[in-house]
Amino acid sequence: MSLLLVGMDVTIVNVALPAIQHDLKANLSGLQWILDAYTLVVASLLMLSGSMSDRFGRRRVFQIGLVLFLTGSLLCSLSQNIGQLIAFRALQGLGASMLNPVALSIIANAFPNPKDRARAVGVWGAVAGVSLAIGPLLGGALTQTIGWRSIFWINLPIGLTAVVLAAKFVPESKAPRARAFDPVGQSLVFVGLASLTSAVIEGPHAGWTSGLILGLFAASAVALAIFLLYEPRRKDPLVDLRFFRSVPFSSATLLALCAFISFAGFLFLNVLYLQQVRGLSAFYTGLCTLPLAVMMMVFAPLSGRLVGSYGTRLPLLAAGAGFLVSTLMLTHLAIHTPVTYLMVAYALFGVGLGMVNPAITNSAVAGMPLSQAGVAAAIASTGRQVGATLGVAVAGTVVATSHAKGLDFTKATHPIWWIMTGCGAVVLVLGWVSSTPWAQASTERVAHLLGDQKR
Repeated sequence: MSLLLVGMDVTIVNVALPAIQHDLKANLSGLQWILDAYTLVVASLLMLSGSMSDRFGRRRVFQIGLVLFLTGSLLCSLSQNIGQLIAFRALQGLGASMLNPVALSIIANAFPNPKDRARAVGVWGAVAGVSLAIGPLLGGALTQTIGWRSIFWINLPIGLTAVVLAAKFVPESKAPRARAFDPVGQSLVFVGLASLTSAVIEGPHAGWTSGLILGLFAASAVALAIFLLYEPRRKDPLVDLRFFRSVPFSSATLLALCAFISFAGFLFLNVLYLQQVRGLSAFYTGLCTLPLAVMMMVFAPLSGRLVGSYGTRLPLLAAGAGFLVSTLMLTHLAIHTPVTYLMVAYALFGVGLGMVNPAITNSAVAGMPLSQAGVAAAIASTGRQVGATLGVAVAGTVVATSHAKGLDFTKATHPIWWIMTGCGAVVLVLGWVSSTPWAQASTERVAHLLGDQKR
């Protein structure tokens, strides 16, 4: 249920963006920040939240996250200006950072048998796919009939039910030895991601060569460099960089990054295209995403079963092919592109996203130390959120820059579709590489190196 909330919230807001823009008088960068304030906070704090759950108890942190998320949702619905909405979206992100990785570590500890755990993670990944799929449909219907504020009300009954059920059914668990907190590493992650996102979003308005933008890019690069030098020297680092010596684990992080750069940019651009270029209502915009939603609902559970029975190679190859063909079709997007053509592209993208999620999750868990489930699960989830943040930032920025050169919206989106096509090709390659005997051997080496039982 928590995953349903978080996944749905990622997509439900997209369809309401034009209505929010009209009501709160927001510009393009304001719309980008509505989405990225949420994903930026989630991406920055996921690893801290995973560590907190290992130390203080996974159920406790999980329930605190639900309460914060619901409070943020209520305040979002009461926002009177764009600044308030962005701030309350950040509060939602704070709560959401305590949900996904903690939920996955609860599942991992509840199913010690690897085969059972793979099937449970498959179900978990399938819910992720379904939640992402129904968001645009539900968001369009609510925005059209009640208003954009209602997209945040829908979280309240689901979340309150989840709080009660967690108290009744979820056993409390902690790590035998939780890691010490890493305030320096945590600060470096936030500074790096916030600086990079701000530079990409504000670049078209402030000027790419302005002192502010160049300073933000420099701050991001310096934060990353210090992080890579500092973390290996800590006894209990925020991110144990040795995890990345496992090819399946590193692949899972890169897969999450590529898949969600594509997905976030895909939704952001298509909502604006359908409503502002094609003149569709919010409800019909949501309806146009039905092929994507249906394919995700069909293929996410199928992917979970395939991963549990045969491994990740087949689902990832299918995902890469779906992304690649879909975004390649959209490189020809025009003002009067036939609706049938769009529906086929949306359906293929839905196949890709439905197939990729369970495979990412399973690859991420493989080879991680059992005693650090919260932090380990958070790393792959961070890849998803960083991808979503960058996807929206880059998509909006390229469109804004192209508009400044006099291009129409559809032509302005073409570079983004080519970037997404490249991401699809990366998913294809990683789908093959991450399942080779060489990749599996790297996982064995990491498990031995960490001196813990392999997942």
